[in-house]
Formats: sequence, structure tokens, C-alpha cells
Amino acid sequence: MTVVTRFAPSPTGFLHIGGARTALFNWLFARHHGGVFRLRIEDTDRQRSTKEAIDAIIDGLKWLGLDWDDETVFQFARAPRHAQVALEMLKQGKAYYCYTTPEELEQMREAARAAGKPMRYDGRWRDRDPKDAPPGVKPVIRLKAPTSGETVVHDKVQGEVRVSNEQLDDMILLRSDGNPTYMHSVVVDDHDMGITHVIRGDDHLTNTFRQLQIYQAMGWEPPSFAHIPLIHGPDGAKLSKRHGALGVEAYRDMGYLPEALRNYLLRLGWGHGDDEIISTEQAVQWFDLDGCGRAPSRFDFAKLDNLNGHYLRQADDARLVQEVALRLGVTGDATTEERLTIGMPGLKARAKTLKELADNARFYTLKRPLAPDDKARAQLTAEASKVLKELRGVVAGSQSWSGADLEAAARGFAKAKGIKLGQIAQPLRAALTGATTSPPIFEVMQVLGREETLGRIDDVLAGS
Repeated sequence: MTVVTRFAPSPTGFLHIGGARTALFNWLFARHHGGVFRLRIEDTDRQRSTKEAIDAIIDGLKWLGLDWDDETVFQFARAPRHAQVALEMLKQGKAYYCYTTPEELEQMREAARAAGKPMRYDGRWRDRDPKDAPPGVKPVIRLKAPTSGETVVHDKVQGEVRVSNEQLDDMILLRSDGNPTYMHSVVVDDHDMGITHVIRGDDHLTNTFRQLQIYQAMGWEPPSFAHIPLIHGPDGAKLSKRHGALGVEAYRDMGYLPEALRNYLLRLGWGHGDDEIISTEQAVQWFDLDGCGRAPSRFDFAKLDNLNGHYLRQADDARLVQEVALRLGVTGDATTEERLTIGMPGLKARAKTLKELADNARFYTLKRPLAPDDKARAQLTAEASKVLKELRGVVAGSQSWSGADLEAAARGFAKAKGIKLGQIAQPLRAALTGATTSPPIFEVMQVLGREETLGRIDDVLAGS
């Protein structure tokens, strides 16, 4: 059997972090088993489905590196097929026309509320002759669900889960306007697409009981189901925007690398011993459903930051230079990109996100004269300017412009002056970066080069 999984988002908003994890688990399961991973856009809600949301979902999956097989399936385009199956069930006596009026349905809801029970259709048209239909009422088609016994889900994560059929009513398959319901469409699509494994959030578990009844009515082999626990916030509450329930594009904008986000999402609800840093290649090799836990996982930005920092340090410098140049708007500036390339090893060792990396690298891209921030300006006292002027004379004649030689020259100068190296380094940092924090200042001098370094010192001296 070829394993076939699917990711089936509704395009009513961005690709949120929970959806991204679902897509990842389906992708990994398919790749692990040498199977097929398919994408279906469930756009049956025509009022809320938008092209912008579809584009955001597809862009998010591509950025995460979750490639899918075959053509993307759009659920709404398959509505005639969904209706055909409903009519076939009607013909086989597995479904029936229901002429219950809106007023009657409201009476059922009120009675259920009064009894403190969930609303369930009472089956009043289940065995009635359509000839008795009231005039002017367009019927829906309902599933003739079993009224006794149990529906059982043999879940790959949750184990065996049962529900009494008395708790399930006759669900609508086709609305009075001829449009199929979401619950029905999902089953037909999964069957026609040859889906062998449905991996989704455990908030869908109640849907599965109803969907299994459609499979049974049609005599179709149902897929294997795996319902994974939802992601909660650090406080254990349902994940919200304040916790990190954002779109994938927001994580990209915040400066996370796709491989880091994949690794982090993998560890939210799945484990492989004590391994925390798991490459995509390892994940494909190791992933299976028996590694999924049953308890909700908690989203933690601090852990994501630390993991992203690891992947930044491992990332190719040329790739990071392009990412930083793009964020700072200096793409194509050869001089600036050369500086970033030379300085990247020192920069990426101190950053946890691309945003932080770009902020830390900004001083390499600035045009003279720099505008020091308040803290840097406080370092550039008259006494500091005097020291800088003397230091400039020392380093200007240096034959080598390596960080090590520049540091040796500065230490020699400090010793001769009887001052601490910090009394040189801090005003020098303020002059060269416009800030009070940076990579080691002699590394900065090497990256900037002789001409730019001396020029930035001269700008400060001219203004003192």
C-alpha cells in the first residue's frame, strides 16, 4: 500500500502555526513511508474563502519547504461529485429527503436548550413519504445514520475511541440549495484522492465519528485516523495571538529560519528520545505516529529563539548576507555586501533571529557621517576624542589591518598611556558603530577596512 496523506486547510485566513504543524506531520509521514503528500484547499465557504488566504497558505507551505505532490485540489470545484454521492446514497436508501421547516428546527433547539442537551435532529422525516411534504419547502438530504450500537475510531494517537450512535443524529449531506456540506465533502474527497491516513488536530475527533458513518453507508474503506493534541500557550490556555497563534508569514517577518521552525514544530507533540535538534533529513528518517504524545504541547518563544540561534550559526554566510541585505534595503550594494560577508561569522554568533542579525549588522551599512545614539554620544567626551585622535595616528600607520594586529597596537598604546583598554574600546566603538554594543571592536575595524575606519574616526573628531 502506498501511503497518501493530505493537508486540507480552509482559506479563511493565514496559515496559522497549528495548521503548519499539521501540514508538517502529514508531509513527514508521507516522506518517511515513501508515499504521497497532497494539498486540498477546502473552499466550500464561499463567503469567507479568499484568494489572499489561498496565496498565504501556499506561500507559507513553500517557505517552510513542505512540497506537495500532484495538482492542488480545490474542494468547491468538486461540488457536483459531492452531490452525486449524496444522490447515490438517497437511491440506495442510505439517505432521505428531509422537509423539516426552519421553525420546526428552532423548536428542537429550544427544547434541547431547556433540557440542557445538545441539539439533535429528531429524525421526523426519516421514514416518511416525500409525498407528505409541505408545499414550498425545499428539502435537504440527510444521512440515515445507525440509531443503535457504537461508532468506533481506532485512532493511531488517541487509541480506541467510541461513541454511542444514539448521540449522533442524521447529519445533512446536501443543503436545500443543492450545495454539499463540509462534513460530506471531506469524506468524498478523501475517498476519491485515495487518502490512506488522515492526520489532524484532535478538535476534529468528533467529526470523525460522523464521517465514518458516511464511509460505512457507501461501503468505502475508511483511512486510518490520527488526531494529534492541540498546541497551547505557555500558561496552558488555548493558543491565542498573544501566545504565538500567528500566521507563518509573521514568523518569517520576525526572522525565523524555515528549518528552525520545522524543527520546533516537530517537537511540539512528537519526540525521538531526548533529541531536540533534529534535521529535516533525520525527521524524515525517524518520523512515525507512535512518537506523537496525547497531551497538548506548549508554545515557548524562548525555546524557538534558542533553536533558531543554533540554525543561524549553522547557516551559510552567503545566504545570511542576502537575507540581511534584503531586510536593510542594501541588496546590490557590492561594498556593503562585502562588509557583511566578512563580518557575518562574528554577527551570526550573537543573534537569535534574522531581525536581530540585521539590527546588529546595520552599522556596517550606514553612510558617513554616522548619527550616534544617546548612549554612544555620551561616550564621545572631549577626553575620549583626544584619545581617539592619538589612537588614529597609531593605527593609521599600521602595515597590517587584521583584527589581531590592530588589537595589539591598541593595547600597546593603552599601556604607554597608562590607561585601560576599555577607555579606548568604548569611544572607538561609539565612533565606528554609533552604538555601545557590537562585535569585538577590532574585528569591526578589520571588516570596515582602513579607509572607512579612519573616515568614521575623522567624522567624530571633526564634530568634537
